[in-house]
Amino acid sequence: MNKKTALITGGATGIGRKTAIQLAENGYQLVINYRTSEAEAVFLAKHLDDRFGTKNITVQGDVANEEDCIRIVNETLSTYATVDVLVHNAGPYVHARKKLTDYSFEEWNYLIQGNLTAVFYLSKLIIPVMRKQNWGRIITLGYDRAETAPGWIYRSAFAAAKTGLASLTRTIALEEAEHGITANMICPGDITNEWKEKNIEDAIGARDDDLPYGRHGTGEDIARVIAFLTNEKSDFITGSILPVTGGEDVLGKALKN
Repeated sequence: MNKKTALITGGATGIGRKTAIQLAENGYQLVINYRTSEAEAVFLAKHLDDRFGTKNITVQGDVANEEDCIRIVNETLSTYATVDVLVHNAGPYVHARKKLTDYSFEEWNYLIQGNLTAVFYLSKLIIPVMRKQNWGRIITLGYDRAETAPGWIYRSAFAAAKTGLASLTRTIALEEAEHGITANMICPGDITNEWKEKNIEDAIGARDDDLPYGRHGTGEDIARVIAFLTNEKSDFITGSILPVTGGEDVLGKALKN
């Protein structure tokens, strides 16, 4: 049986890594894109090869760059006949708390390109491939309540890109439904770096009563939802914005801090 192929941008570390592991467990062969984490990507691909007997490759590239996106797709299709699942996980983020006027022109453009325009680049190149087989899954990542275009204090560029991406995701869903392609956005809660590569079991064992659900969110929480959306029988879920926040008010928390 031919295995399906999933391309995960930013797949070497964090939520991307957990997603790669989850999809590999579900039988997918993977294209693990990375920008600078070469060692982590190569290690992960080999680990999944050995564990699941699949063929997984790594492809370097910065998704904010048009030429890199073209090369990522070309290298992918030189190894695999198609891309069945496209997970737009990668996206630059500035951790420093900055007001809009404190962003440089270069920072602003890079955040918009990496979080919004990159999805256009890769989707434009891969959707025609999905159309040929009349099947595909496109998954983007947003933030809490992105579909309502809320303000996010000190995150103007990132928020502008992701709210635009929410609209783009829904537009892709409308345009490509006739071709059996779904498009959905997942909006993670406040999953900190130390929890992005951890499992739900780890979080259950580290209860935190200050959080609404009593535990931290993990990369596995997001990866499980992504895997669910890639299922054959999840085809009626499209154009959806799915919060995975544990009930936490992420934007309200940011305002208070």
